[in-house]
Amino acid sequence: MLEGQKKMSTWFYALLSLPATAMGFGLSVQISALSWILSTKYGLSIGDIGIVWAAGPIAGIIAQPIVGLVSDKLWFMGGRRRPWIVLGGVLTGLMLLALPNLEIVQKILGMEGPAGLLPIAVCVALTLDLSINVSFNPTRSLVADCTTQEQRSKGYTWMQTVSGTFGVLAYLVAVIWGNEALIYVGMVIAVLFTVFPIFFIEEPRELKAEDSSKAQTAKGGASFKDINNALLPLYGFLLYGVWVIVAKLSGVNVEGFHEYMGLNIMEWICIIIEVVALLLVLGNAMKADEDTHEFQKILLAHSFTWWGVQTMNIYMFFYVSSVITGLAEGSMQTVNSMAFLVRDLIGAILPVLVLNEIAKRKGMTHTHTGAILAMALGYAIIYFFGANIYTFFVALVIVGIGWASLVSLPFAIMSSRVNQTRMGLYMGIFNLSVVLPQLVASFKMGEVVDAAEDKSIIFGICAICLLISGILWIFVKEKK
Repeated sequence: MLEGQKKMSTWFYALLSLPATAMGFGLSVQISALSWILSTKYGLSIGDIGIVWAAGPIAGIIAQPIVGLVSDKLWFMGGRRRPWIVLGGVLTGLMLLALPNLEIVQKILGMEGPAGLLPIAVCVALTLDLSINVSFNPTRSLVADCTTQEQRSKGYTWMQTVSGTFGVLAYLVAVIWGNEALIYVGMVIAVLFTVFPIFFIEEPRELKAEDSSKAQTAKGGASFKDINNALLPLYGFLLYGVWVIVAKLSGVNVEGFHEYMGLNIMEWICIIIEVVALLLVLGNAMKADEDTHEFQKILLAHSFTWWGVQTMNIYMFFYVSSVITGLAEGSMQTVNSMAFLVRDLIGAILPVLVLNEIAKRKGMTHTHTGAILAMALGYAIIYFFGANIYTFFVALVIVGIGWASLVSLPFAIMSSRVNQTRMGLYMGIFNLSVVLPQLVASFKMGEVVDAAEDKSIIFGICAICLLISGILWIFVKEKK
């Protein structure tokens, strides 16, 4: 074990953050470049782009909990998280290399022509998104494995500071040299920051439950009932995801399936189920123990956060290109990249310098709740006044406050409420509160945005989702 790891030196926290940084950089590339390259270079419509964005989360629904569960038990290559991190980094690098070269892939596979482009784009995006999402699970679990509960807030805020700094670099590269240069830089970082640093981090051979009451159940693992109870807040999102996947594959006309007020009957059923789940969770109708109940509330609040955030991530290019006034056609890509750069710059600066200190005094949950409500305010300002480019960027600074907290504190809050010996499994379940809302953003929000003449609706949706999330976070109790 390195001396820095024994002493938990600051540089070790930075080293521990590099694998997550690689995946975060890959995500930044995906956010900045995927919609742009599919729209401008390959001519895909908004609806097709939504399908491409949905491909990874569909696979991640199954893969993330499985990878988490297996990584809790498997020891290979000198670690339980190490094999998955290396595999994810290499696959992410390969898919980033393929993204600007889909025509070459088409020729190799003999699928030339517009009809063959969409399935290839879906396959590349699926593997890219799946690699990032599945690898994010082990990289975040690694931070929890190598820190105590008291060190965890510092571990995750350092993770976001290092990752966010490189995220800013990603958008800066896009602004200066363009998105294609960004994709190739992302390929190199994805491989380097996963393959090499991980071999200088020693994982604990045995994971121990930090709570004595959990230690008694550690050997038996998580039962189906435990997992089922944990997933209760996501039932509506999960049913919607399954329904849309089946409908798309079978060719059912989802939009015309007994519509009422713009929603088909299955969408109404999903909404009703989610509302019922919300009431059951807040009222603890299932009589779950304190930690399980708080974990349920965290999943519920986190899912609405990512519904809003993913709506911005996927469709902001269309907002920039149609709502902001006075932009030349060639400057739209630059403004889009600058927008994410501003958000991620705030996200990189605040965690260690500000949020960690506030969390020490006010608590992680209260700190995160305030940041999410600030994010809702920023989105609302863009919705009402974002056509002015100066107001747009000022509002993005406010949005960055929520982003800084979103990609750091929830992991520390969540990890304090689950069994340390099952961290991979519960991290996989926790990540479902990201990928399931992304399906809603990819499909239903794609329909809404495509049909709306005024693309400002994108940030109206974001503001509503983040406001709901902030209110739900108020109900989450701080771990004492």
